Amino acid sequence: MLTVSQISKGFGQKTLFTDISLRLLRGERIGLVGPNGAGKTTLFSIIMGELEADSGEIELERDTRIGFLPQESAPAGDETVAELATSISPEMTQIYKTLREVSDPDAPERLAAIERFVELDGYNLEAKAKRILAGLAFRHEDYDMPARTLSGGWIMRAHLARLLVMEPDLLMLDEPTNHLDLETLGWFQNQLKRYSGAILTISHDREFLNAICDGIVEIAHSKLHRYVGNYEKYLKEKAEREAQHLAAYNNQQREIAHLEDFVRRFRAKASKASQAQARMKQLEKMERIAPPESAADTIHFKFPQPQRSGQRIAQLDQVKQAYGEHVVYEDLSLEIEKGQRTVLVGPNGAGKSTLLKILAELVPIQAGSRELGHNVTVGYFSQQRVEVLDMERSVLDEAMDRTSGTSEQNVRSILGAFLFRGDDVFKKVKVLSGGEKSRLALVKLLLAPPNFLLLDEPTTHLDMPSIDALIGALKDYSGTLLFVSHDVHFIRAIAETTIQIQAGQVTHYAGNYDYYLRKSGAESEQSGLIAGLKNARPDGAPTTEGNHLTISAKERRRIAAEERKAAGKARKQAEARVAKVEADIIQLEAEQAELSKQLEDPTAYADPAAAKELNIKAARIAKYLEEKNYEWELASEELSQIN
Repeated sequence: MLTVSQISKGFGQKTLFTDISLRLLRGERIGLVGPNGAGKTTLFSIIMGELEADSGEIELERDTRIGFLPQESAPAGDETVAELATSISPEMTQIYKTLREVSDPDAPERLAAIERFVELDGYNLEAKAKRILAGLAFRHEDYDMPARTLSGGWIMRAHLARLLVMEPDLLMLDEPTNHLDLETLGWFQNQLKRYSGAILTISHDREFLNAICDGIVEIAHSKLHRYVGNYEKYLKEKAEREAQHLAAYNNQQREIAHLEDFVRRFRAKASKASQAQARMKQLEKMERIAPPESAADTIHFKFPQPQRSGQRIAQLDQVKQAYGEHVVYEDLSLEIEKGQRTVLVGPNGAGKSTLLKILAELVPIQAGSRELGHNVTVGYFSQQRVEVLDMERSVLDEAMDRTSGTSEQNVRSILGAFLFRGDDVFKKVKVLSGGEKSRLALVKLLLAPPNFLLLDEPTTHLDMPSIDALIGALKDYSGTLLFVSHDVHFIRAIAETTIQIQAGQVTHYAGNYDYYLRKSGAESEQSGLIAGLKNARPDGAPTTEGNHLTISAKERRRIAAEERKAAGKARKQAEARVAKVEADIIQLEAEQAELSKQLEDPTAYADPAAAKELNIKAARIAKYLEEKNYEWELASEELSQIN
């Protein structure tokens, strides 16, 4: 279907990729991954014909239809949401334009447009579009709204609906999950699983890639590598490939060093000259294994810790909050205690972001009370936070503005973790993109953290290493955290308790996201989300039906005790696994040291067969050691998550 042949592309002195090739067959589902700046979006632009490659060519099978979703800034005009979702071809777009502009029912142009609309099965197309729009959490009354009146995120959803209606042969998606909430994301993943066409997607969402992909293509170090399976299999296969490459490289380097040493020592001796010459020829003919590609440096740092607070962080009592006639909460009561790490889940429009703003005292409440506890300081992060940035400062100066006792080197390391690298730190804030400003605001918040953090989609615009850096920072954070996110990997890494919000009602779950899924039955209900999503954004005061605020303190203590017992058992098992792997590593390192001594002895090469056997054994030990180190990392990570 799609063949990319020896494509090269660079900008100025920077080479993105060199002689990369890729073949995509019908029905394949490929995730395109790699660090920010590796060229993923550029490759998409070349495939789409929007950019020209420096060399190589792109081949598409005849009549292949491509549907493309950009990462940001999809167009929207005077067409309605439903019209945008059904504008699957230039002809259909023109038909809608004619129907909007020609109001006379008897005008020949309008009659011709209606006739062609019927021929193209337009009414069934509209019905299909509305079903998909409902799945993406649009309300019935949204269908006739001008698309340009929507926010950027909802415009992207409308374009996503258009692609699902279109059903192209090849679906190309650049970060499609950025503007989806958890429930909509689940529905969308189910749609893609049933999709008959090929999919090529860029994503930093591990769970999304695991759910839909049967192959991963990585762009890194100007090269392209393809792996079979989803993202987790890619990580495993990549580690194995790199371990094998490193072992082979180290083995060859040892062999080269021994040959060069022999030549250096015996080239001048007449009795050994012929042997030295033979080894020189062996070195010349040897096909050298390329050194392992240097991985991105792992950035280790610690953010400052906030001042201590009282046990009660915040309390809402019988709060009512509405936007005009649209009631979001009625009689809402909620208490947040010190040290909680809670994720808010629920359909888009249910009131998650509004709850964060209520707690941050950013929106007025019509009734009830909200109180912060003793010595509580609040920090709120959302896209709107960029308004507090000084546009005339550099990135580094703006980050340093909030620091106290943090060195410039440490601040620059933290900025690097959030994609401000090299000379980027000297850019003026005013020239940054929206995503870059959002990341800078997040850095500023974490450099001077309050003891009550409210985060609204903090992982948007971050790549996977940056998300891991944020996870590491928040794991070390000693304050209280309440957040909204659609990144399941991030949620699982951070959340210890869960609050579900739906139709203005709040349900507490005294456990992490997986516990919430089990207890709420959300996993089994994924296929039926569309009906619930039609009413995702509450239209009026919620009823008391389904209010689950009655869980008792005794019940919460019982559940917590059960979880502590299970965690203790899991901790002992994890500690035993770590200890066993560490013992294996010590034994392998001892064997490796002994083999190295033998290989460093020139007499070991007197018998070529024995020397070859030693080298084979050394390579095998190196491979086992790499595997055990990788196993230790996994076991240690599992233990740290339990602790």
